[in-house]
Amino acid sequence: MQQSALIVVDVQNDFCPAGALGIAEGDQVVPVLNRYIQKFSQAGRPIFMTRDWHPEKTSHFKSGGGPWPSHCVRHSRGAEFHPDLNRGPKATIVSKGTEPDEDSYSAFHGHDAAGTPLAALLRQAEIKTIYVGGLATDYCVKYTVLDALHSGFGAVVLCDAIRGVNLAADDSARALDEMRAAGATLLGSFDGLVSP
Repeated sequence: MQQSALIVVDVQNDFCPAGALGIAEGDQVVPVLNRYIQKFSQAGRPIFMTRDWHPEKTSHFKSGGGPWPSHCVRHSRGAEFHPDLNRGPKATIVSKGTEPDEDSYSAFHGHDAAGTPLAALLRQAEIKTIYVGGLATDYCVKYTVLDALHSGFGAVVLCDAIRGVNLAADDSARALDEMRAAGATLLGSFDGLVSP
């Protein structure tokens, strides 16, 4: 069986309702992702949890000329993972957007605590396919999936475990179409997951 890994994208307080860049129903991915985390943990599969980990001053924020309000500033409460998210005992944290001039939507722009990029971590673990859920469908989930495919990995989008920003009403739908067209598999529900 091809080796697989779960990537949980940016389930942080600032991206959940009442956060600095809150996504409608963003917190509703948490219980669904917890089921996937449990499933992958029981199967002995690697789990990677990404986070925006921005400096206070960055070109990513409106204050620095970027498009977004200040969010997920490192060591702030907003940058913490949602309190109900089960991080699992062996999950690897991947930080992105750590430099003042980085946008870093994709998890593939991130690295672990030792500075190892995500792609290298996946290859070290002999991963062939990643399963991706989290926030947000139309930004960090989409770019993570597209970069995975571009880097030679298979990608499965966990459609019941994602939510979008939707600056335009159809942004998430268009993102799903784009991911599918690029070669991603869209998995409709947890019940469709046979074995990770």
